[in-house]
Amino acid sequence: MRILMIRVRLMLLAAVASCWAAAALAEERLALVIGNSAYGAVPALDNPVRDARLMAEVLEGLGFDVTLAADAKQIEMKRAIAQFGRKLRGAGEEATGLFYYAGHGVQSFGSNYLLPVDVALADAADLDLMAIEAQSVLRQMASARNRTNIVILDACRNNPFEAVADLNESGLAEMKAPTGTFLAYATAPGDVALDGEGENSPFTEALAREIKVPGTPVEQVFKQVRRAVLEQSGGRQTPWDTSSLVSDFAFAAAAPEVVMSAAEMEEAQIWASIKASRDAMQIMLFLRGYGDGRFADDARALLAELVQEELQGGAAAAAAEPSDEPLQDAEAAMFKAAQDDGSKAAYEAYLMAYPEGRFAEAAAAGAGQDPAAGGEAPAAAPEAEQEEVKLAEAGPVTYATPLDTGVAEISGLTLAEAVTRSPSFPPIEGLPESYWKDQSCSNCHQWTRERLCTQGNTYLSLNMQRSLGKQHPFGGAFKQVLKSWAAGGCQ
Repeated sequence: MRILMIRVRLMLLAAVASCWAAAALAEERLALVIGNSAYGAVPALDNPVRDARLMAEVLEGLGFDVTLAADAKQIEMKRAIAQFGRKLRGAGEEATGLFYYAGHGVQSFGSNYLLPVDVALADAADLDLMAIEAQSVLRQMASARNRTNIVILDACRNNPFEAVADLNESGLAEMKAPTGTFLAYATAPGDVALDGEGENSPFTEALAREIKVPGTPVEQVFKQVRRAVLEQSGGRQTPWDTSSLVSDFAFAAAAPEVVMSAAEMEEAQIWASIKASRDAMQIMLFLRGYGDGRFADDARALLAELVQEELQGGAAAAAAEPSDEPLQDAEAAMFKAAQDDGSKAAYEAYLMAYPEGRFAEAAAAGAGQDPAAGGEAPAAAPEAEQEEVKLAEAGPVTYATPLDTGVAEISGLTLAEAVTRSPSFPPIEGLPESYWKDQSCSNCHQWTRERLCTQGNTYLSLNMQRSLGKQHPFGGAFKQVLKSWAAGGCQ
């Protein structure tokens, strides 16, 4: 049944992936990326071409059809923008268009201009003849009447025309975004952006990283970019954006949610409950039901941790310094803890968790050894349990004598008979009925008389006293009976 559910799950994931791929094809993504560094008549820049190549690579990985232009002259920039507009108009209403520019940019009388590498300017009146007005890019994109357009300008470096009259303003002017457009600037209007001391500008470096985060909305992407650049620049550069988007957009698609089967959800819920309880017996029961499940390794690691705490005295272990070495092998750690303790109870705990484990033979031999002489007397039971303890220990308890426990389900039965009865409630909260309903205790614990005696001896150990008060399908009295029987030599 589980194999069938896994196959169904894989088919669902494949169907989700196919649907996403089909959607990606229906919503075509087009990008024009331009980076200008090698200027002739104005100061050259170090990073724009590298920035453009980085952005082109990242955008291609995100499903964009990218056109890259590096160190473009005016005629080359105009031709690339015109071709980009035609492609976008032919892509349909569902298409996404993206324009990225890195290089020199200036403003004049409230308009922004992108500078080709062959720009040469002596008079401000010639600017619109020598450069590319940024608004012309917006017009090309708006003419496509597509749903989403994104314009990114990393073009706010130092003004290369400070000596030219009427061109002494810094940075770029803020533009109005046509409906369905997201406009992003490397820095605030009127400010100057940093070219950067590394391989890329701080703005583009952050942008190339953030747009790859799955499922992040475009607005959140640029918010994260702003935080990163502010931190890196020490507050000197604040990326800016303005939006008139009417649709949601994310550069990287969110990973499809894993659809869990009813059985997998049930297993996860049971494990969550058991993990929170930190009850070693419940963990052992869980491992018998889900020994090959997704939480089996976690369960074994937690069981080894709990056994170590028991063997070290519980409170002392909690106060001890954590080990410098991480627990790499829960089974080996649990066997080592049993070796360090040397008691039958410790070896038996290992065997219950790993009946076919690597160290099972050695643990079985250890469990057969006589316990060390001496030792402290068992700790007194809590006051609330005194009456139950006295009731359980009144008179000798043998394997064949009827029990007098006050628990109707087992009162009057012998130990041999009691372990064949079905529990009255699940030993683990939420455990499916198929694992416990109409099952006997011996089915779960694989009881024999010898193993039952070993379990009883466990309750004589000082470190296991607190487990007497933990819940049991037949009540705490059953554990007290086992303890009394073991104290009398398991007769």
